[in-house]
Amino acid sequence: MEQSRTLLISGASRGIGRAIAERALADGHRLSLGLRDPAALPDGPLREAACRSERLVVHPYDARDPGQATAWVEATLAHFGAIDGVIHCAGLFSRVGLLFDPGGEGEIEDLWRVNLMGPWWLTRAAWPALVASGDGRVITLVSMSGQRVKGALAAYPCSKFALMALCQSMRNEGWDAGIRVTAICPGWVNTAMASQVTALPADAMTQPEDLAALTAQLLRLPASAVPFELKINCVLEPC
Repeated sequence: MEQSRTLLISGASRGIGRAIAERALADGHRLSLGLRDPAALPDGPLREAACRSERLVVHPYDARDPGQATAWVEATLAHFGAIDGVIHCAGLFSRVGLLFDPGGEGEIEDLWRVNLMGPWWLTRAAWPALVASGDGRVITLVSMSGQRVKGALAAYPCSKFALMALCQSMRNEGWDAGIRVTAICPGWVNTAMASQVTALPADAMTQPEDLAALTAQLLRLPASAVPFELKINCVLEPC
């Protein structure tokens, strides 16, 4: 019988986070979803499970606020008694470039709080529970923008490169406690973030359900076989 885990998942109201949460629910895991607006949980299996409150609870969570990370972790422990994994899906995109206009600092600051500090604060809050689990998992949606920089973007890839470094630090810190960390780095994914892309049709992109299937496999693997980094391309890129 596969191991059932208690998972914190951010950004589960849409896109990749929603697909991962729906697959995790179907696989029998217990879920605690952190949403900026809990009422925004879409109709479907997640909302139905939340209404029953058996294996799924929803908690207010804004990645910009470290206090909300702590409150979410505490509420999850009070409800389920344990946390075995954290899946970071919340994130922002920005087109701010190197030579940004005056006022761009505010957008950059917001980007860094959500894309870097949000996962940092949440992981830190959940860390004692992950250590107590003895077999904890941290899975972070990073992006291929954490591997290379394309075009004129600056703020977004900088935040993702920093997030990649954070994943490496988490891996080092948690290794002896049995915590395994994976950074998932997809290119274009068929979500709202990629809706303005015209160079590639939506059906040729990586689909959210594909990333959900990969995440499901990561949660099944033993600690001795968990990869640290998954690069996922829907178009050819230099190695």
